[in-house]
Amino acid sequence: MQTVFIVAILLLGFLITFQIAKASEYVAVLRGEEKAKKQTNKVNAFLLLAFLILGLIGVYYCNETLKGKILGEAASNHGKHIDTMLQITLVLTGIVFVITQVALFWFAYKYQQSDDRKAYYYPHNNKLEVIWTVIPAIALTVLVGFGIFYWFKITGDAPKDAMEVEIIGSQFKWEFRYPGHDGPGGKGVFGKKYFKNITGDNPLGQIWDDPANRDDVYVTGEPMHLVVNKPVRLVINSKDVIHDVGLVHFRMKMDAVPGTPTTMWFTPTKTSKQMAQELGKANFVYEISCDQMCGKGHTGMRGEVIVETQEQFDAWMATKQPLYDKLFVNKPAVTDSTHTPDSTAKSVTAVLLKK
Repeated sequence: MQTVFIVAILLLGFLITFQIAKASEYVAVLRGEEKAKKQTNKVNAFLLLAFLILGLIGVYYCNETLKGKILGEAASNHGKHIDTMLQITLVLTGIVFVITQVALFWFAYKYQQSDDRKAYYYPHNNKLEVIWTVIPAIALTVLVGFGIFYWFKITGDAPKDAMEVEIIGSQFKWEFRYPGHDGPGGKGVFGKKYFKNITGDNPLGQIWDDPANRDDVYVTGEPMHLVVNKPVRLVINSKDVIHDVGLVHFRMKMDAVPGTPTTMWFTPTKTSKQMAQELGKANFVYEISCDQMCGKGHTGMRGEVIVETQEQFDAWMATKQPLYDKLFVNKPAVTDSTHTPDSTAKSVTAVLLKK
């Protein structure tokens, strides 16, 4: 029914446009073709000028009304730099936009058809060509240079005290893994995994012969937890197709590519409660969106992030049990293939552990 209604509206719009065009032709015949054309030009020139003025007022009003009220200020250290780059880009392109659009619409109004004026033929000017080629090239080079600089900071080495979280995308959900405290200095180390080990009980394909896996915490179906003012390095993977981890409030994003882990790091600077107060939204949550079209359920592939204090994070983590303990320590031993790698996977496991 909705489709029929939309088609009917489009047909009606086409019919109205057609009738207006025919009426304009009849008016032109009655008034005289030349006189009607001049009158039409005057009307169009005035409408273009009105559109320019109203359009610029509308752009300014929308900017002042909505500025900072949808996403708020960036909630990460890198996000502040991203916002600064966007502001510089908008200022530069905004100046060019205003100058060119004012010139375009004003010229259309001022130099409309007139019997008292001839068009001036101005085919070429080398100085103008150099100016509007060199200046934009320099400006864009500077902007791209800043972008590359911050891109390498985001994807480069994280601080030594950074926590690590693995985030895995699959149609159409997000899964998370936190390392335990089995690394040097109590810093967690992720255990090895192999895709052929993936089963219902082992959703990430962790290799249980690797001791580093035995204190890794697997979480799905609930938010990812981060600590405020503490750097976090995200290790990003995908089980099936290309996804994209979009963290709009942190101004961060990174593709999740099957078989090719990607990384990025940032420092959350506002807790979820602080951001809720800043935006005036009691039910605010940081969102993880999939920013890469990944299938029919793409629009529903949404996750959440909770940014909290170290004490709150530790209390939450204390409620979690490593997946290894769930399967082997607090459960009677089993020997079926759902809990242990099959013969093919075991041979690969041995090779991986030697590396």
